[in-house]
Amino acid sequence: MGKHQCPCGYMYDPAKGVPDNGVAPGTAFNDLPADWCCLLCGVEKDFFKKRD
Repeated sequence: MGKHQCPCGYMYDPAKGVPDNGVAPGTAFNDLPADWCCLLCGVEKDFFKKRD
């Protein structure tokens, strides 16, 4: 489970999840809902890039 980064710079870390947005810690990026989007800029998850 690697981190994924939005073009705006927001980093999704699966170890932390986004509890305030209903995403539990340990949720892999690929397991996020299809309509999930960046919390900062609203871009769709298809635009995120995998980071190590």
